[in-house]
Amino acid sequence: MYKRYVKRPLDITLAVAVIVLTLPLTLFTALLIKLSSKGPVLFRQERTGIRGVNFKIYKFRTMTHNNDVRDITKGNQLTTVGKYVRALSVDEIPQLINIVKGEMSFIGPRPWIPEYYEFMTKEQRHRVDVLPGMTGLAQVHGRNSLSIYKKIDYDLGYVNRISPREDAKIVFLTFKAIVAKGSREIEKHGIHTELSLLKDQRG
Repeated sequence: MYKRYVKRPLDITLAVAVIVLTLPLTLFTALLIKLSSKGPVLFRQERTGIRGVNFKIYKFRTMTHNNDVRDITKGNQLTTVGKYVRALSVDEIPQLINIVKGEMSFIGPRPWIPEYYEFMTKEQRHRVDVLPGMTGLAQVHGRNSLSIYKKIDYDLGYVNRISPREDAKIVFLTFKAIVAKGSREIEKHGIHTELSLLKDQRG
């Protein structure tokens, strides 16, 4: 009842409201990205959504235009503007479009690249029984300082006890984490390591 009749309508209402309120910031950020580096303003990437259906996630581009996300011989090549955009979490704003389209929610397991889903066990794949979110239980409990298995455990915990109270708690902890700046970004080699661990567990 909560997921269908409360959570989804609330997501749409809040997403539209935030899009309108942040429009000046959005336009300013887009202009800075366009003028400061080569490449598109938006970064689009295939991610796994609800029930394992893939979709294109939107973010402001913070990397150089020739950054290869699968080339682990080089670190993430952030642009000068991109460093500030990412540090302030402004790069996440375009995901509001994904929310309006019904591909994401404000709160839920983070959407990962399809390779993660490919190597997960049947039980682990239950993390996509709900819409992926801009923030989630794993993000507020350590994000990329957690092991891949711990992240999945937190995500499954959220799926099994999704409720207004749980979402309210995650919202509060998200703002607390943003202020504390305690989490770290995952590098390409980190993604490669996580995928290797998931692949190995399947034999």
